[in-house]
Amino acid sequence: MTPAIASGPPGTRITARALLLGDRLDLTGLERSDVLSTAPLAFRAGQDGFVALFRYGVAVLVGLTPLEEDEVIRGLGQRTAGEFPRREEETAIIELSPDKDDQIPPGGPIYIKGLSTERLIVIADALSKSAVLAHDEREAAAFFDVVEPLAKQLAEKGRRPGGRREILKHVGNALLVRQRISGRVAVEEKPDVLWDRPDLERLYARLEDEYELKERAAALTRKLEVIGDTAQALTDLIDTERSLRLELIIVLLIVFEIFISFYQMFSGSLGH
Repeated sequence: MTPAIASGPPGTRITARALLLGDRLDLTGLERSDVLSTAPLAFRAGQDGFVALFRYGVAVLVGLTPLEEDEVIRGLGQRTAGEFPRREEETAIIELSPDKDDQIPPGGPIYIKGLSTERLIVIADALSKSAVLAHDEREAAAFFDVVEPLAKQLAEKGRRPGGRREILKHVGNALLVRQRISGRVAVEEKPDVLWDRPDLERLYARLEDEYELKERAAALTRKLEVIGDTAQALTDLIDTERSLRLELIIVLLIVFEIFISFYQMFSGSLGH
């Protein structure tokens, strides 16, 4: 396949930025004459740039100027569902090095032999997943920050803290986090391009290690399980309290009805 963007002399460096724009990108009907790939949708942009779009809300911009990046992002505004007020970002430096194997030294740039579409898609895939994980890690941490004081108060005082509406709000937020994370992107799945280019498996494996994709996904899964258990516990606690309250109301109504019956009987006996 032809180079995705204009190549340069050895040592040429370009910047790749993955931006998480929202919950989802609607790529339906986005037809271009310069399409380089359809999964993900990749195309040339600007003078010497490359863009890869992922349906789970990430745009990866390679070799674009700030003005060109802004133009691409503005063009995606109408296609972004659930736009985030804060965009998660993952940045990497790519260095053209025809004499070296594709590699990522610790703390260094990503060395690649050529600026081919396949290589850039592999890099874009790893960067996009890292950006999603960063966002979801922050969302999970925010949930724990909110729930920890509630759990502490419950342990110390033995009763449910806060109002029912506030608890339900926390439960709803927890379920949204869990749904977004589990349904957004399968981190452990490899990019489709590796089916045609198995020689790039090593590059992707190195990117996985560099960004700790599997480890972060596993840790996030464990947090999700805790979030799910916590949400279930809070919901059960609310349901139990509601059941007890309903039972108490029913008992009071029965007692009131008995009292009325006795009162009517007593009133009737006095009348005779």
